[in-house]
Amino acid sequence: MSHSVLYDPEAVRTEELPLDRAPFMALADAMLARKDASGLRAGDCAQIALVLTGHARIVAAEVSRQFESLPTGSELRPVTEQVLQEAERRLSVICQTTLAHAQQRARLVRALYRVLDQLDGTRPVPAPWPPVASPENKAQEGAQLAALNAESRRGA
Repeated sequence: MSHSVLYDPEAVRTEELPLDRAPFMALADAMLARKDASGLRAGDCAQIALVLTGHARIVAAEVSRQFESLPTGSELRPVTEQVLQEAERRLSVICQTTLAHAQQRARLVRALYRVLDQLDGTRPVPAPWPPVASPENKAQEGAQLAALNAESRRGA
């Protein structure tokens, strides 16, 4: 089996590549399904966190590109901006070797794909991220982001 490796340190060609969502979502789901790190070495958790970090950066870049093209009055702008800010904050933290950190990265990948799905409009939006159409939805999303922030501070 032959394959080629893309060397693109300036991310010039990244925009041209489709996101290979399935394997990363499967990895994220597998990490989030774990209750403890039994059967995983610290190095395994660190490697998984690095893989999810790299993919989160790619998805965040795509979300950012689509965010820039949103109309100023779009109801998706506030939610997308919040998720991008949270992604930037989380991705600025150095990778650790714990299951909690790998799970945090898995949750970030999921959150970024939820927003990307909203921006694409190609997939139904999951219940945890309803469209920003009313003050109740905005309050619910704010509470969800606050819970996600609190969880990441406890787990990381």
